[in-house]
Amino acid sequence: MKKLILRGLHRLPQNTMSRTMGKITASRFSRLAIRRYVRHYQIDLTSIEKPLHEYRTLKEFFTRRLKPDSRPIAPGSRVIVSPVDGTVSQLGDIHQDTLIQAKGKQFSLTDLLGDDQQMAARFQGGKFITIYLSPRDYHRIHMPVDGRLVQYTYLPGRLYPVNRIGVEHVDRLFARNERLITYVRSDAAGCVAVIKVGALFVGSVKVTYGQATTNVPHGRKVTEQIAAQPNYDKGSELGWFEFGSTVILLFEKGRIEWQQDVAEGRPLLMGQPLAVATN
Repeated sequence: MKKLILRGLHRLPQNTMSRTMGKITASRFSRLAIRRYVRHYQIDLTSIEKPLHEYRTLKEFFTRRLKPDSRPIAPGSRVIVSPVDGTVSQLGDIHQDTLIQAKGKQFSLTDLLGDDQQMAARFQGGKFITIYLSPRDYHRIHMPVDGRLVQYTYLPGRLYPVNRIGVEHVDRLFARNERLITYVRSDAAGCVAVIKVGALFVGSVKVTYGQATTNVPHGRKVTEQIAAQPNYDKGSELGWFEFGSTVILLFEKGRIEWQQDVAEGRPLLMGQPLAVATN
């Protein structure tokens, strides 16, 4: 069965399918699917920004904003918060260039960062957390810390599903899928990497600080300094997924400690405490 699943996943024209899905969900006809989508995924409508009938397309609904104050941002300059609504897939220490993907599966930090040896060296011995966003979740991505946006890297790749099937069956999943990495300099937590991982049917990943995006035809690796290195407050919007995916946070060695109740399988809301800076 595993071999059949893998064979099917490998053969799918993942990027083309995802771009096509992006076009379909942006069409005016997709509006007809919004209510069915809400019912199927049992989405809580009490916190969404607008009445349901005002969303013109399924994509617009999927990338919906929330009402002000529906996601309180935990106070404190040393408190690090969840950047998204989602579920903790894995968390732990980065040991000998290795992160845990799932039970019995690991992948390389250096591979995850696109063979950027300098950045990989920064996070050796540090900590990571992987947060999965399901189709029912709020899909905007926010700052986990106060900090300056200093650099981004776009890494083209495959678009395997990042649900349980993909995580348990596809080796090195997060180092093979497309990624858009934002590097943040924080006074409290040092260098933080916010890695947005693309997935099957994720039309693209967008960011607020420029034109960087994912899933472009014939995409090439891009690493650029972010103009003017803008300061973003904790909780500020950083970007969004056009359909569900995963965020991975990386922290330098000795800079943070997890909150006691943050554990594998725990649901998170954007803005709730995730860790505390120790330096």
